[in-house]
Amino acid sequence: MTGADLLLLALGAVAVGAGVLVVTTKHLVRAGLYLVVCLGALAGDYLVLGAELVAWVQVLIYVGAVVVLLLFAVMLTRAPIGASDDLDRPGWPAALIGGGAGLGLSVLLVDAYRWSTVTMPGAGTAERLGEQIFRSWVLPFEVLSVLLLSALVGAVVLSRPDIGRAAPQRGDTSGDTSAPQTVGADGVRR
Repeated sequence: MTGADLLLLALGAVAVGAGVLVVTTKHLVRAGLYLVVCLGALAGDYLVLGAELVAWVQVLIYVGAVVVLLLFAVMLTRAPIGASDDLDRPGWPAALIGGGAGLGLSVLLVDAYRWSTVTMPGAGTAERLGEQIFRSWVLPFEVLSVLLLSALVGAVVLSRPDIGRAAPQRGDTSGDTSAPQTVGADGVRR
């Protein structure tokens, strides 16, 4: 076993451990930070495997943009960032479904390859990768950018309580918050 193999296994263990912490923590901000660690370890795995471009894309897009967008949306919407008792559910159904999906995928892969070796194609260049992305995969990238933009606009709309509220009618002072109100000794607002 070479040093690259050991480094690959160590980074994989960090990624799996951080991924488990993402789905088991009850704090939303901590889950986002564990996601940064998980995605960073995956980028390290890509570097060890010799895919430098994919590693930097992982860091720039996923760690740099998606996680920041997630944390920005959490802070913007004033979502509860701590543990929430009303949202806690038993974890055994999710563990059962995840374990079943993992077992099914393992059986599928073993059945498909039967432990045979697969020859890898030659190393690609950034030019060939860019050609494939911007010829064959340009529409999914554009759809993803529209989806992220709509999520950001939705977060801004949700965080502004004044959007969608009816304007006060003429002569109606119930919605007017500019006039100072005082409370008398008898508890009545004046």
